[in-house]
Amino acid sequence: MATPTPETALARRWRLEIDMSAAKDGSDWQLVPGVTEFTPASEPNFEDSSDYDSEGWAGNTKTGQSWELGVTINRRINDQVKVYHPTHEALRLAHYGWGSASKVHVRYFDRSGLPEAYEGTALVNWAPSGGETTALDQVEITLTGDGKLLLIANPVA
Repeated sequence: MATPTPETALARRWRLEIDMSAAKDGSDWQLVPGVTEFTPASEPNFEDSSDYDSEGWAGNTKTGQSWELGVTINRRINDQVKVYHPTHEALRLAHYGWGSASKVHVRYFDRSGLPEAYEGTALVNWAPSGGETTALDQVEITLTGDGKLLLIANPVA
């Protein structure tokens, strides 16, 4: 059997969904459409744990972890009934909320079924891009993790 030629993964492989259920229990995952840029980040915190026993070699210990998603979307509307897409509106409203109303339950995963898939709760920063008369209505969204980012089974695998 021939070895398949490796292919380069595409940035557009990511799919972002938010849980639209009132209980935020993962029972109503809905697509966030119109994503034009998607940048996941998961930064560990390392502290120097050097000691005399290491013969001068530095030691480091991971003491924490944070995560964040940078997402740009083309804003979707229903121009017949004058409403925004429900997931876009949920993100916007969370930006202006306080306490639990300021958080969204999100998951993102490889849309082709590869094993990368994550889920967590995040705070929302909503920043419309503005632009010229010919520009699309785009919004830059930062989802800042609040708690653990779970590694989950890919829902489309």
